[in-house]
Amino acid sequence: MLAPLAARPGARVGCAAVANQDIEAPMSLDAELLADRRRLRRKLTFWRVLGLLIAIAAVVTVGAVLAGRGPLGDGGRQIARISIDGVIAGDARMSELFRRVGEARHVAGVVVSISSPGGTTTGAEELYRGLRQLSEKKPLVAFVDGMAASGGYITALAADHIVARETSLVGSIGVILQYPDLSKLMASLGVQVEEIKSAPLKAEPSPFHPTSAEARAALQQVVNDTHEWFRRLVAERRRLSEDELAAVATGRVFNGRQSLSLKLVDALGGERDAVAWLERTRNVGKDLPIRDWKPRSRSDLDLWTTASTLAQILGYEDLGTRLRQAASSARTASLDGLLAVWHPGLEK
Repeated sequence: MLAPLAARPGARVGCAAVANQDIEAPMSLDAELLADRRRLRRKLTFWRVLGLLIAIAAVVTVGAVLAGRGPLGDGGRQIARISIDGVIAGDARMSELFRRVGEARHVAGVVVSISSPGGTTTGAEELYRGLRQLSEKKPLVAFVDGMAASGGYITALAADHIVARETSLVGSIGVILQYPDLSKLMASLGVQVEEIKSAPLKAEPSPFHPTSAEARAALQQVVNDTHEWFRRLVAERRRLSEDELAAVATGRVFNGRQSLSLKLVDALGGERDAVAWLERTRNVGKDLPIRDWKPRSRSDLDLWTTASTLAQILGYEDLGTRLRQAASSARTASLDGLLAVWHPGLEK
C-alpha cells in the first residue's frame, strides 16, 4: 500500500519537470532572438554611421577638388577656368581668387571665360588690374563666351590673347552716367526739397531738381576723361592706331567676325582653341584637365538667386534663366557711379 502512494508523488514530480522544460525552451528561444536582434541592430547602426561618414567625406572631397583645393586637385597639373559672368561690380572675393590661383603650383595656365555686358568702371578696372597681376604668375588667355561688352571687354583686355566665338558680342567701348530727374513728379505731388550746399556742384547730379548747365558740363568732363582712359587702354593693349581706335571706340558692339577684322580679338573659336594657344605659345602641357575656380561663396543669398536655384532644381530651366536675367537687370539698376555697361535698352 505504501509503494503505490510513494509512486504517485514521484509521478507528479516527473510531470512538473517536463512542464518546466517545456516552459524554459520558449523562454530560451526568445532570449536568443532578442540577442540576435540587438546584434543586428548594432551592426546596422555601425554601417549606417560609416555610410554617412563616407558620404560626408565624399562631398567634402568633391567640393575641394572642384575648387582646386583638394588632394586630387593638388596632385595633378591643370588649367584653371575663371568665369566672369553677369554684371560687373567691385568684389574683394575675386582678388582673393586671383591670389589663390596665382599661388597654386599645380595650375599650369588660366582661361578667363567672359560672358558679361559690363558694369561699373571701377569694378571692371579692379578685374583688369587683378588679372594683369595674375598674368605675371600664370599664362593667361581670354575666351569670350557670349559677350564681352564695355566693362566685360575691359576685363578681356587683361589677356595677351583673346578668342571669341563668331557670334559673340564684343566692344561697346564707351562710358555712361545715368540718373533720374524726379522734379516734375515731386512738384505734382506738392513736395519740394530744400538744399543748403557748400558749393553749387556739391551732390550733383540730384534727382530733386533739373541739372544745371554748370553741373552738366562738370559731369561731362568726368565721363569724357573716363572714356579717354578706356580708349587709351584699348589702344595700348590691342596696339591700335588712332584711325583704328576711332573706328571701334564709338560705343557700339561688334560680333566676333567683325571684331577679328577690327583687331579687337585675336582669333575665332571656342574654349579649346584658347587652350590650344596656351599649349602652343606658353609651353602649357597638352590635354590637361580644365578645372573651375570660383570665389569663396558668401553666407547670404539674395531672393533672386534663391528663386533661380529652386526653379532649376524643380526642372524649370526657362524660369530659372528668366529669374537670373531679372536679377542681372535689378543689379544693373542699382549700380552707382560711372557705368561701362551694354544693354539694348541703353543704346542710343
